[in-house]
Amino acid sequence: MEADFHAPWFYGSLSREKTEKCLQSCADGTFLIRNSTNYPGDFTLCVACNLRVEHYRIYLVNDHFTCDKEELFDTLTQLVSHYKRDADGLCHRLVCPYISEECQRQRTHIDLALVEERKKEFEQAALLLSVDHLRLGTVIGHGEFGDVLSGTYRGRKVAVKTLKNGMVQDLLAEARFMIGLHHEKLVFLVGVVIEDPRESEVYMLTEFMANGNLVDFLRSRGRHHVDRPRLVQFAQDVAEGMAFLESRNFVHRDLAARNVLLDDRLVAKIGDFGLAQLANQPSKESAKGKFPIKWSAPEALRQNLFTNKSDVWSFGILLWEVYSFGRVPYPRIPIQDVLRHVEKGYRMDPPEGTPPLILSLMDDCWQLSPASRPSFAEILDILCPRTR
Repeated sequence: MEADFHAPWFYGSLSREKTEKCLQSCADGTFLIRNSTNYPGDFTLCVACNLRVEHYRIYLVNDHFTCDKEELFDTLTQLVSHYKRDADGLCHRLVCPYISEECQRQRTHIDLALVEERKKEFEQAALLLSVDHLRLGTVIGHGEFGDVLSGTYRGRKVAVKTLKNGMVQDLLAEARFMIGLHHEKLVFLVGVVIEDPRESEVYMLTEFMANGNLVDFLRSRGRHHVDRPRLVQFAQDVAEGMAFLESRNFVHRDLAARNVLLDDRLVAKIGDFGLAQLANQPSKESAKGKFPIKWSAPEALRQNLFTNKSDVWSFGILLWEVYSFGRVPYPRIPIQDVLRHVEKGYRMDPPEGTPPLILSLMDDCWQLSPASRPSFAEILDILCPRTR
């Protein structure tokens, strides 16, 4: 759900009146989602149609989203994808999100000189690929920059990140960060294709992860199909990847089960480096609300300070996700109240069946003082004896 708040169609607390002003002259099917004014905790889907704006309440029912109380979706992104395929009772099929004039200016301005500079860097790293050898397949997911497709490059199966709204520099920044990050528990960058950035013909290719992301895998299998040793193995895989980033003084800043991918052997690998940076640097993006509140450490949210120890906090949340088989953290607590509860000492109850070792590790990861949390190297020392 946190990723929904990054989406170009999410406008938070935008009022009904301002929404109608934005959408009333837009093409049919232009849409946005905002917080519900009359029903706090719910959302409103707003759709332009025939020079009018229709408002549909999105109910939050048992951690699922629905407009009609029949079709249930895990995330707002899934709900949007459904209504893009079929109006299914709406006034019009969802076609494209509303983009404000300011966002249009920001997203359509492409620094071509910077793109050329990045292009040379990828070429020097032997990561600049030819579009002639790329074959695109079907949509397998949705990322912050656009759809994720299956594909092949010179016969090798790959995942292909595509672009939306001209976010060329953001996609290239993520790919650039991944140059030289070679570890068996990190998703591997195959390369980038840069054709015409003005037309969003830029693609980022990574290794294909056959079993998708960890949270969807856990939700679809459940405790009857995923045994305890496998859960611990997932935790160790992630800890290994994070220990490598820690050794390089990098912080991920978006560690969550949705950003951990599983290959055909169910090896867990960390992906999605769109927010990654060097440790101990203040964040510029957090002011825009881009960070996943339920996964972020208190000092990250309060002071914009991200360190390896803030990633450790997120790892504790990921452990809770794993042992709850993919539940959304802090159930029944509104997202705007999470930080206040945590700072007052609230911690989530452990999921049923959580082993004492993991329970103790969660508690260590959620120490309010970053200095009191273990490092990822120390976490590996705790987990490794249990998995060998």
